[in-house]
Amino acid sequence: MNKAPLVSKQLLIPFILITSLFALWGIANDLTNPMVSAFKKVMPELTNVQASLVQFAFYFGYFVMALPAALFIRKYSYKSGIVLGLVLYATGAFMFYPAAAFEEYSYFLISLYVITCGLAFLETTSNPLILALGDKETATRRLNLAQAFNPVGSLMGMAIAQFVVLSALRSDDYSADAYNALSTAEQAAVRTNDLDIISIPYIGLGVLVVVIMVIILFTKIPDTEKVEKISLSGSFKILLANKRYVQGVIAQAFYVGAQIMCWTYIFQYVDNMNVHRPEDAQLTATYYNIVAMVSFLIGRWIGTFLMKNNSPSKMLMYFGLGGVICSAGAILLPGMAGLFSLIGISVFMSIMFPTIYGIALKDMGDEAKIGSAGLVMAIVGGALMPVLQGYILDWGGSGFADLNILGFIPEVKFSFILPLICLAIVSYYGYSNSKQT
Repeated sequence: MNKAPLVSKQLLIPFILITSLFALWGIANDLTNPMVSAFKKVMPELTNVQASLVQFAFYFGYFVMALPAALFIRKYSYKSGIVLGLVLYATGAFMFYPAAAFEEYSYFLISLYVITCGLAFLETTSNPLILALGDKETATRRLNLAQAFNPVGSLMGMAIAQFVVLSALRSDDYSADAYNALSTAEQAAVRTNDLDIISIPYIGLGVLVVVIMVIILFTKIPDTEKVEKISLSGSFKILLANKRYVQGVIAQAFYVGAQIMCWTYIFQYVDNMNVHRPEDAQLTATYYNIVAMVSFLIGRWIGTFLMKNNSPSKMLMYFGLGGVICSAGAILLPGMAGLFSLIGISVFMSIMFPTIYGIALKDMGDEAKIGSAGLVMAIVGGALMPVLQGYILDWGGSGFADLNILGFIPEVKFSFILPLICLAIVSYYGYSNSKQT
């Protein structure tokens, strides 16, 4: 049994500080997920696909900026990458003010894109740095521990989304017919009010990011051990020849796609359930999303503990199978049973991101900086998959159950076939690597 400490005493403060960044991007991620539903309510002229562009704009930034971020920290330092990431994060957050003032949907999308460019720097930097802050045999466990604080930030983002944004939207107080009955001036007033509400938490988040950036600037952040760097083309050749790494990038793309779909379209899933429920028994989707995130957090802590004595690859395989079963339940089971199955997916997704990360970058030295970029670029799955799921929701019309697949599965439930497929691929990645460990 390896007795190496998870984090040495001399690296504890940098570890804590870098770990706080995991919570910081968790806030942005899960403050943004409900915005697909929010913009659809504030701007009812948007289709489900158009509303899902919130996720496309947010997660596409990872794909575009991950490699430049890796090249930047390869040339300079991890600390420089963190600071630049925080600058971009704050800039995008503050851009919500002019976006709300002009009331242009495209401006909001641009703001989200800039935020994510900053997050790409933070994730490309923080993940390999955490892996390097200690013994390599405990690297995957250490990353799982750091990533366990990501859902803490996510819970904060969800709470802000519900209690600051969604509960305060005036457009949510009107049915479609009642809203259409309002005069043009009244509709404009509602829209102005609601877009201002949407912008407030992002502006506040920008202030928080600036504060954290100042703290980082005055803190010593260790870089990894200096080694002789090979050429960039040589780095790519090494990475592309590494089957475990290439498959890890693919698995990561499908995992992130599954995660974002489950945490985005739970709102539409619940809205569809509410159609058949009396007025005094309506469900609040955010509460169930918070339950999902708490389940995710508990699963992450349990998974990190179990990984002490179990192969990360085998755990990834079993957790992936659990996610597939829960996805099937979300599709096939009626009512609350289906909703709780959807929530249950989060338990099994909990260890996936850091575990795939740790397996894919195992035994890499300085090339982990470039390798990290590919795994962060894989987050583009969170940009593409929700759009595809929104397309399924639009099969029969702008509603969520305009079409029944096989005669009894509403399109909103059937759309969760996509997370099922994604998690099956993740499970296979764990299986294929478990045979090598």
